[in-house]
Amino acid sequence: KEHRRREGVRKRVIITASSRAASRPRSTHNDDVPSGIDDDGEKEHSSMSTYKVDIRLVVPVVLALVGCVYVAASRDSSGIAKGYNTDKLNQIIESRVAYEVQQQLDRKMRLLNAGGKGTKKMADTAASSAKDFGVQKQEFKAPMKKLRVLVTGGAGFVGSHLVDRLMEQGHEVTVLDNMFTGNKRNVQHWIGHPNFNLVQHDVTIPVHIEVDRIYHLACPASPPHYMYNPIKTIKTSVMGTLNMLGLAKRLRARILFTSTSEVYGDPEEHPQKETYWGHVNPIGPRACYDEGKRVGETMMYAYKDQANVDVRVARIFNTFGPRMNPADGRVVSNFIVQALQGKDITIYGNGEATRSFQYVDDLVAGLMALMENGYQAPVNLGNPDEYTIRHFAELVTEITNSSSKIVHQEATKDDPRQRRPDIGVALRELGWKPRYSVREGLERAIRYFQSEIDRAGSIQTVGPGEFAAVASGKITSAGKIA
Repeated sequence: KEHRRREGVRKRVIITASSRAASRPRSTHNDDVPSGIDDDGEKEHSSMSTYKVDIRLVVPVVLALVGCVYVAASRDSSGIAKGYNTDKLNQIIESRVAYEVQQQLDRKMRLLNAGGKGTKKMADTAASSAKDFGVQKQEFKAPMKKLRVLVTGGAGFVGSHLVDRLMEQGHEVTVLDNMFTGNKRNVQHWIGHPNFNLVQHDVTIPVHIEVDRIYHLACPASPPHYMYNPIKTIKTSVMGTLNMLGLAKRLRARILFTSTSEVYGDPEEHPQKETYWGHVNPIGPRACYDEGKRVGETMMYAYKDQANVDVRVARIFNTFGPRMNPADGRVVSNFIVQALQGKDITIYGNGEATRSFQYVDDLVAGLMALMENGYQAPVNLGNPDEYTIRHFAELVTEITNSSSKIVHQEATKDDPRQRRPDIGVALRELGWKPRYSVREGLERAIRYFQSEIDRAGSIQTVGPGEFAAVASGKITSAGKIA
């Protein structure tokens, strides 16, 4: 205000001086007027013009200062503005941020809610489409936490059943398979689901993907398949496992390696416990598979001890069920296909060797229980019910009501004489044991194999020494003669 008052006085002085000058007679030579008066007037007007510009620039600053004074006057002694509730404002901000984050995640991932109607509908459809094969429909339950899961070999026999259970629980599942023994038809009912991704890729080549769990199942498991290309089998067990362990190490993901009862070789301990070191021929025809899995286990625990990778190892005994390859040369598939077609059932050897067979649903339940359990040592997963090969063949002919005859041929090299798991560790640590008897599992598997025979017309089984025919094309992947 003082500044404005002085400005007004100066303006009046200037106006008065100007009016007096205007009333005087002007001449080119005025000796009465001191020199420099007119110049000073011009300078004064010039300075005032400049000052007006400065005033306009200062106005916003003055207004800001007035606002600050007003806000300071409205505060109480605690320094908090009157009527200002910080807790309420924080709650509003937090709820809004949480809402926006959830909306962005939903839009970005395009995932159905775990346990939602869409996921349940697809799970029910998959179960109903397989009911003729005897696949038990699992109760649909939403998981405690949605996980990103990688399943190598997920288009194969066991892998596809594992994928079904994981998808039914609402997890986000990626299947990695080179389709050597896998089949896209095993997982086609999930293609197009927002939680499912199928990648045709060989595990011997590194892969980059973000996951929380890794089920490493990739490897040919039947003698005709793994003997066809023993070098490739070794590379899958060694290099493939090395790549998966590197991925688990980088992501701090948990990894489960599916080993095999073949690590026990032709056992001298019966039944076989996890503490048994085995009796294996390192240069025999089965060594590419046996020793490959043994090295895989070695690498798992080397990464655990040196890099603190969270590992699980399952030693799987003979497993059967729907989606088995009818031409994979295994005991169960050969016996059922031969019995259903009325052909002779072929036993290699005298039939006194023993095996233990578990249904695939039991194995999948064991794998999932092991993955989510804290136990890190190897665990046997199998059915302790033991059958001689001949007794098993007779059971198959009984259930199929077949007139097939049992014939004997020369025994195969390094074929184990006995095989039966001790599942004490699985029962104690995982609370797991088989739910299905061998007969119950066979009834379901037989319906599946009958549907495959009806679809293909006829199926040719594969025996020892015929493994090259599978890949050469003389026998198709469905077991049909080309």
